[in-house]
Formats: sequence, C-alpha cells, structure tokens
Amino acid sequence: MIEKVKNQKILNIVNHLQSCLHGKEKAIILSLISIFSKGHILIEDLPGLGKTSLAIALSRALALSFGRIQCTNDLLPTDITGLSIYNKNTGEFDFKPGPIFNNIVLVDEINRATPKTQSALLEAMAEEQVTVDGKTYRLPKPFFVIATQNPIEFYGTFPLPEGQLDRFMLKISIGYPGQDAEREILRRGSSREDLYTLESIIDKDEIIKIQDEIRKIYISDKIINWILDFIESTRIDNRILLGLSTRAGLAITYTSKTNAYFRDRDYVVPEDVKDIIPYVTPHRIILKDDSLSKEEVILSILEKISTPP
Repeated sequence: MIEKVKNQKILNIVNHLQSCLHGKEKAIILSLISIFSKGHILIEDLPGLGKTSLAIALSRALALSFGRIQCTNDLLPTDITGLSIYNKNTGEFDFKPGPIFNNIVLVDEINRATPKTQSALLEAMAEEQVTVDGKTYRLPKPFFVIATQNPIEFYGTFPLPEGQLDRFMLKISIGYPGQDAEREILRRGSSREDLYTLESIIDKDEIIKIQDEIRKIYISDKIINWILDFIESTRIDNRILLGLSTRAGLAITYTSKTNAYFRDRDYVVPEDVKDIIPYVTPHRIILKDDSLSKEEVILSILEKISTPP
C-alpha cells in the first residue's frame, strides 16, 4: 500500500493534481514515482475511468509537452516516429517528427496496434531516441510513456510480448473512484476542458534536478542483497515459467529510491521496497498456471524472504 507523500515538493504536485482528478490519489502518486524514476507506466483498466485525463493533467502540472497516439490495427510505425518527406524546393528530404517527440506520450489502447507498430516504441522507451531512414533522432528530456489497454477486450488486439512489457517500470490500474469522489464528479460534470487550463507548478529543469537527486538516495548492501534474493526466488519458484530479469531489479531499486524520496528520506528502508514491488514486478513474470494470480504469487515469495533489519 502506497503511503501518503511527505516531501513538500511532491506533495504540492499531488494536491494540485487532485484538485481536478478526484479519487485518483494512488494513480497520481504511482505515475509520479514512475516519472521521477525515469520510467514508463502501463495502465490496464476499463474505459471511462480517467486514464487520458491523468496523462493530460500530468503534462499540464509538470509543464511538459503532450502527445497522444490512438492505436488501431492500421497504425503505422511512421505514425509514431514521424517520416521524411521530399521537399521539391530544396531537393532534399525533410524529417517531420511524429507524436513520440513529446515529453509525455499517451499511447492509448497499445494492444490494438500490430506488433510491427508496437516495436516502434521499443527504441524510444529504452534509448530515448528513434531511428528513421537510417538517421537517429534524440527525444526530448524528460521523456515518459503512458500506455493503456483494456483488460477485457481481446478481439482485434495483439498482446504485448514479454520484452515490451519489461520496458514498463510500473503496471497499475486506476479503479473505480470512491462513492464520495464519484458523487463530486457527477455533481461537477466532466472536467476535461479544465485540464487544459491547469497551471504548472514545476518545470522541466526542476524535474530533471529531482530525478538526479533521487538517484543519489542511499540503499544499503543488505537491502540490495534482499532484492537479489527475491529476484532469484522468482527464477526458481515452481509456479513461475519466466522469472524476473536484471532490468526488473533495476526498476525495483530505482522506484524504491523514489518512494523513499517521496517520504522525505535520503535512504531506502524495506517498506519502500515492499510497497512498490506489487506494481513493478507482476507484469514481468509468466506463470505456468494462468489460473493463479501473479500478484499473489509475488507477495507469497516476498513473505518467505527474511526482511533485513
């Protein structure tokens, strides 16, 4: 369970976002953890629960450029990355950047794009660059992908391969708002238009500065060894076909540091790790029996490993 934010800088952002995103505190905090950990986030949830609103509000509050990609079966890789167009006046090809060249990119219903198109995101997510016609272009910093998918629709979809799932630092769901929050939403009506006028309370330079501060958060060898024991346990557990990768270990470490920073500490404690693991690891494993819950398997493994003092 993610605790309340105590760092005043981050708390100001959370409170600012909550003013227009009612009942989404946990999703806001987890999204910010992903952003400040320099990672990407996958939101798997039903339509109409505010996934797009969350992405727009984040871009406005953080003073970041926003791009949206609506995935369909006929979406092409160049619709994401951009393409070179011949300029008859100069006799040369001019590159026209696609929506991926934004700080925050919402990839809506990512599993509706074909595998070829999905793969166009891999280089961007891993290297913060894209290659078009043999030429490499750097993406703006900070760069953050928010991808969404509907968990109950399978017709006309292409499940993300394990290699691409592993690129997402966190996988979350927003869930239904509480009754009080939903009552307020119904009373006030849709706030989508208000999101575009949301004031920014932090800028790009400050975001990058905080990201750098978080990487300097201290994590002891005891906690590192504990994380390694946990990762190794997922690889030998007889319920798991594919255990956690080294990239997963890095994601746990980075997000644990961010979690500690959000709680206004300059060092990681075991609770920082335990609270973030349910959002960082389940989507990275493959179970032998699909009837089992990935979250429950992960937590059962974590409980068996002695917590460092």
